[in-house]
Amino acid sequence: MDLLPRSPNEFGSARYWDRFFRQRGQRPFEWYGAFPELCPVLHKYVRPRDKVLVVGCGNSELSEQMYDMGMCEDITNIDISDIVICQMQERSGSKRPKMSYLVMDMLQMDFPDAQFQVVLDKGTLDAVLTDEEEATLAKVDKMFAEIGRVLQVGGRYLCVSLAQAHVLKKAVEYFSQEGWVVRVHQVASIGDKQQFVLPIFIYVMTKFRKILGSAPQILEICPEKQEKPMRVESTEQLVAAVKDRQHYALLCSQLSKIPCGEQVSLDLCDRESGRPRYTLHVVDSPSVKPSRDNHFAIFIIPQGRETEWLFGMEEGRKQLATSAGFRRLVTVALHREQHYEGMAGIQAELSAKVMELAPPGIPARQQVPFLSAGGDIGVRTVRHCDTSPLSGEYVVEDVKGDGTCYFRRLIFLRNRNVVQSEARLLPSVPPQGQKKRRKDKKKPSPAEPPTAIDKSYLCCEHHKAMVAGLCLLGGPDPLPGDKAMLVVGLGGGSLPLFIHDYFSQAHVAVVEIDPSMLEVATRWFGFSQGDRMQVHVSDGLDYVAKLAAEAPAHYDAIMFDVDSKDLMVGMSCPPPAFVEKPFLQKVKTVLKPEGVFVLNLVCRDARLKESVLATLREVFPLLYARHIEGEVNEILFCQPSPEGRQDTTELRARAQALDGALRQPGRPWDSSYMLADVLQAVKIL
Repeated sequence: MDLLPRSPNEFGSARYWDRFFRQRGQRPFEWYGAFPELCPVLHKYVRPRDKVLVVGCGNSELSEQMYDMGMCEDITNIDISDIVICQMQERSGSKRPKMSYLVMDMLQMDFPDAQFQVVLDKGTLDAVLTDEEEATLAKVDKMFAEIGRVLQVGGRYLCVSLAQAHVLKKAVEYFSQEGWVVRVHQVASIGDKQQFVLPIFIYVMTKFRKILGSAPQILEICPEKQEKPMRVESTEQLVAAVKDRQHYALLCSQLSKIPCGEQVSLDLCDRESGRPRYTLHVVDSPSVKPSRDNHFAIFIIPQGRETEWLFGMEEGRKQLATSAGFRRLVTVALHREQHYEGMAGIQAELSAKVMELAPPGIPARQQVPFLSAGGDIGVRTVRHCDTSPLSGEYVVEDVKGDGTCYFRRLIFLRNRNVVQSEARLLPSVPPQGQKKRRKDKKKPSPAEPPTAIDKSYLCCEHHKAMVAGLCLLGGPDPLPGDKAMLVVGLGGGSLPLFIHDYFSQAHVAVVEIDPSMLEVATRWFGFSQGDRMQVHVSDGLDYVAKLAAEAPAHYDAIMFDVDSKDLMVGMSCPPPAFVEKPFLQKVKTVLKPEGVFVLNLVCRDARLKESVLATLREVFPLLYARHIEGEVNEILFCQPSPEGRQDTTELRARAQALDGALRQPGRPWDSSYMLADVLQAVKIL
């Protein structure tokens, strides 16, 4: 028995509905939304003494259930189908004497003005507004006008809908322009089985007298299970908010049925500000053998550690999920703009929400463990935040790393998961007198986080590789002497500071386009200028071009560690102009014949990367590459003459000699890495 219409236009045909209800018989037909789900919202807006009009009632049980539950009794139901009205009169006539059923077209109703306090529509608008053709929109305008006419001032039009974008937009625009207050409720689902994957919404349009002139729109949304509505500024924002909830429902439905092949990520936003509060990644590990207790777990990433490979990269999260031994792991990153009340507070806040992401087959009422590295949510202290015309919003923050170490980081908020610069902080040593006074206390106060910069430590793996590349500088002495070095890109200043301090005769020139970064490096990262360290606030392209014209063969080493401001390009370091052939030829002109050009390349576009490498090979006949494990970075060592070619064994030997020279007495240096090891995986291109 085919009950579907041949075309959307049949939804407005009395003949179609007569045939529909004749074939269906007495069995109730509910488009969507069972009474137990709708009841909590309807109770807010339907009072027992209200006169209620139900448009397009069909043979839904909604009116009968409202009547029987005592929600209200004065209910008038209308429909264009004679067949269904006869059926409903027969079904309810003697049982519900105060409820009536009438054959009537809602586009042309016989009721007087201001007859009702509530007009209820369950799926009727969705059935009428099937497209955005002119004739359809005109019919909907007529429907809305009639609803507005029969409602009293202060009355409510309650519309149960699946909230397709064009339907919601039409309803909101029409009634908000009429001066009505518009509120959209997401209906909370009950139980595990839902008729529709998409959530159900109820539009609540409250009639106010129309004010001449421009009155402010009042548009609100009430998310599922939230009492207090959220105000939005425009129809577009309201439609977008509904669309977000629909996408989330589809995602939850997908995750509840099958393991996800790719990692799924989503943001949970703060209710007041609308800004992201948690970023979740759902990671499935089909290789983990199932057991009773390993179906599902939540991993809270300690604050400040979300940029680490294990937590910030897809491969890292896969490894984390596998090593944790759970078939589905949801990692949760905490945002710096938000405040958190410890692990217990986060668990209370997230417990209900994360269960919506549970995998298929999870046992009912299973306790889901919340995990973390070190058992806490970490420490993050924002030291400074500002906006630069060139770099945008940025923040300087101190975070606690793995163990007892603290680190200071510079983050550009346009790319908040990338650490631009990082420095380790030295442990605080209290004055001697302070130590003695603390001994007298029964409960010593917790140690304050350190604030002094450890200039002997290179946090960034790519900086270690760039320094190791200086072993390519010729000469019998493993530690290059009076060398001229150019670093383009200052950041926090860790790289030029290290070169200045450990290559004690080197003269370092730094080029930085953003004066704000010089201020940040000086104030927060211990950077300073002197006789052997000078910063030039300039565009690196202009600086090199000028040198090529005025002072060729000027530098022994040139290093590029420059980020791109254009996030639309598949290469985030350096900007594309820095690797174009004419500019690279200028770099070669500025470099001494026995010198080395070191480039930090971060390129996710394989085709673009191959093009960059091809251009480099055209300009520099000798090219080495060192990929940074677990990161996108690739460090390229370029030399202008093929005569200095060395195999990987020779490179390691030179790096080992340089390493030894840098670790002489009086030169404290972290011993957790060796330059020879850094160059172990170098390859000749």
